[in-house]
Amino acid sequence: MDLNTVVRIRDARAPEPWRPGDAFLGGGTYLFSEPQPHLRRLVDLSRTGWTPVRLLADGSLEIAATCTIARLSRFARGLAAPAAPLFEQCCRAFLASFKIWNMATVGGNLCNALPAGPMISLTAALDGECLLLAQDGTRRRVRVADFVTGAGRKVLGEGELLRSVTLPARALACRTAYRQASLYGLGRSAALVIGALDPLDGSLAITVTAATVRPVGLWFPLPPTAAALRSALAAAVADEEWFDDIHGLPAWRRHMAFRFAEEIRRELREEAR
Repeated sequence: MDLNTVVRIRDARAPEPWRPGDAFLGGGTYLFSEPQPHLRRLVDLSRTGWTPVRLLADGSLEIAATCTIARLSRFARGLAAPAAPLFEQCCRAFLASFKIWNMATVGGNLCNALPAGPMISLTAALDGECLLLAQDGTRRRVRVADFVTGAGRKVLGEGELLRSVTLPARALACRTAYRQASLYGLGRSAALVIGALDPLDGSLAITVTAATVRPVGLWFPLPPTAAALRSALAAAVADEEWFDDIHGLPAWRRHMAFRFAEEIRRELREEAR
């Protein structure tokens, strides 16, 4: 898609005042996928030099917003952590060709805030925390679960930038279980549910995405009964929060989310034993 309203692309390393019509350019797979008539200038992040993904001294994992899906996938194959398989599962949940994999970024996927965004699923399930940079240099941290507030909605302010997402070491040590459903064999995710069993205290976290307009997280000090899980999920998601589009009706998405949550509960309960 040619963006014929854009008059300039500037390097993000050279600070300039933010203007109406500005947008950050990461991989560009969304920006160049459809008309953006409101844009006048793109702020290019490709030369920032941020390390795509790295383990920190405390064992946590920092993923730069500019890290591509392909780079994250390659890194995770060598990650010695129980939660490592979840990275590839979520990368494979993309409805994308290898060309998209090599350009699309983790940050772009989060900032689009689409219910089916698999990087939202991954980072929310592993208790990720976003680092946000304002135009005046102010920094703030927001949990991924709170970063996305609805379909296409996030907490970013005008000109605010998602710099990175950090996954804590404790989350990486969790045993995970993954379930995903689409209407078609290569279709967009209509329900994606992830469970994470903490080996330290035996607690269980269940995260529902794609079926809902925002990430929905449930936490239990011990694996719950089927009835307790069902009750907690029903209470956590309002009727209007089940997503509705051509990729799945709300009632079907709700059914699949409840089914997957129960399958995950059983799977991880057996591991806890």
